[in-house]
Amino acid sequence: MEIGVICSNTHKYPVSAMCEVLQIPKVTYYYIAKSQKNNDDEITDFIIRVFKDSCNIYVQRKIKKLYKLGHQVAIRWVGLIMKEQGIVSKYTVAQFRVAKSSVN
Repeated sequence: MEIGVICSNTHKYPVSAMCEVLQIPKVTYYYIAKSQKNNDDEITDFIIRVFKDSCNIYVQRKIKKLYKLGHQVAIRWVGLIMKEQGIVSKYTVAQFRVAKSSVN
């Protein structure tokens, strides 16, 4: 019962504080939350859809910002899903060119 209260309020309060107030070990919460697997298929489908809609350009941070379905998703979790699905961005970092100057 208390686990449901913690799950529904994770966006408002830290899990550690809620576990302390309800006198539940954090390990118990994380064990139960992991066993429930909160909509992993929905998250994966969303990430794939956003990536395809962006013409294979979006990276982890951009997809993280767009995720507004009410779930907390870490950037590393998005990166892990992208790696499992074999999704690689076409994004390249601009190259810095060193300007050669004359020596005194």
